Amino acid sequence: MSLRRVSFAPAVRLHRPSYPLRHVRFSSDKGKGPNNVDNLIPERRPTWLTRKLQENPKNLERFIKITNALGMGSPSVKATNRTFVLYERVCAIKADEEKQFWQDECYLPPTFQSWFTVITLHIWMMTVRFRALPDTYGRRYGDCIVDHFFQDVEDRVRAIMQPSHDHQPYIFTSTFYVNPNAPKTTDKKEQLARAPDRLVTQQLKIFKEQWTGFALSLDLGLVNGDMELAGAVWRNLLGARGASGIAFPGDPSAPTFRRAVNLTGGQIVNPTKVDFEKEAVTDDQSGVHDFPPAEADKYLAYPELMLDIVQYIRRELVRLEALSDEEIIDRDWRDLRFGSVRDTVNQEVLPPS
Repeated sequence: MSLRRVSFAPAVRLHRPSYPLRHVRFSSDKGKGPNNVDNLIPERRPTWLTRKLQENPKNLERFIKITNALGMGSPSVKATNRTFVLYERVCAIKADEEKQFWQDECYLPPTFQSWFTVITLHIWMMTVRFRALPDTYGRRYGDCIVDHFFQDVEDRVRAIMQPSHDHQPYIFTSTFYVNPNAPKTTDKKEQLARAPDRLVTQQLKIFKEQWTGFALSLDLGLVNGDMELAGAVWRNLLGARGASGIAFPGDPSAPTFRRAVNLTGGQIVNPTKVDFEKEAVTDDQSGVHDFPPAEADKYLAYPELMLDIVQYIRRELVRLEALSDEEIIDRDWRDLRFGSVRDTVNQEVLPPS
């Protein structure tokens, strides 16, 4: 069966490695820092049943036959299990692995919103490859990994808005952001503030709208070229800093605070009734806003940041494209892991035409 592929814009020439991908050494394999898969994701001990089945191959064979007869070996169940591993160990870990880049160089605040945005980028890249699978597989795998994503998002939102002493994370506790409402003691008598369910539901609706909007803008950039893709990165990942103009030192008319305003989602029913100028100079506590005049030189790094991220997206999509459908479905998850954003191995930048 021939699969349709998306043609990439010729901004960079990417050389596929001549050695097996399992030998590629990614940033999390270098042993520099605690935020990698082995150290962050808790070890899950096998259950009593798993240990017994592993000790007796014949019983394991019988168990597999029974579970397959019950439908537990169906393609949908396999897709659910496979995408959980890819979500947890390939996508959801990336914010923690590259925390220094996203927070220190891109100036993303250590908030859940920033974590969500970074993980959205990696979920989208994985779903792009899933779309090239045969139709029945592509839709199933794409839906499953997004389902895992939003189950995790809901768990994290509830942990923030409805904290509990007995909370067990859906996957792992991220070091990228700090939960301001986390219990401060182990005493269950501690009074914890709990938001009503309607506020949790409202937040989940906003995040689903953000996922849809970011994914669509990345799709458009994937087709229309690197300038469009860089624009999507600037608006969605970098907070559209400077969208209202850059304030320089000595400008008496420059506001002391300004941010880009999202006029869709949340409680905004009619965007036409929003006082844009008032909202733009009001701190929404997101931590993402324009730089003050004294820090205007920070904007100079943005073209390079957008170039690095766009090249990273193209490079990783080409790497995933090089894997066969069978490898995407069955290969060891370690071979599918994303590299570092600023990984220049096997990359040659083309001169301007």
